[in-house]
Amino acid sequence: MSEVIKKIQDMISAPSCCAELKAAGQAYLDAVGTEKEAAAKEALIAEIDADVTTIDGLIAFAGSDMGAKVFGENAGAVLAHAQDIKAKGALYCDCQACADALAVKELL
Repeated sequence: MSEVIKKIQDMISAPSCCAELKAAGQAYLDAVGTEKEAAAKEALIAEIDADVTTIDGLIAFAGSDMGAKVFGENAGAVLAHAQDIKAKGALYCDCQACADALAVKELL
């Protein structure tokens, strides 16, 4: 259990973690050992499924006007990185939040 708790803490502290996933992760941590744990686990898994970005989604976003606004001068590098990891077989974004979220789901 301590491994999943550590991984959730890593996930919610990642700069790339969205507010909804942070909230679901914290709700799970708060529920561990209580009667609310099972429901919080299911909610966290659902949020992970909703928030983890596919590699194709990342490529589309990084190459969009909104992606340029979010990533600023790094948009081109993010796009190139996403295309590179896709070519190597990646299915999902490899930012810390997405990578940790996928690891959490596997551990749960």
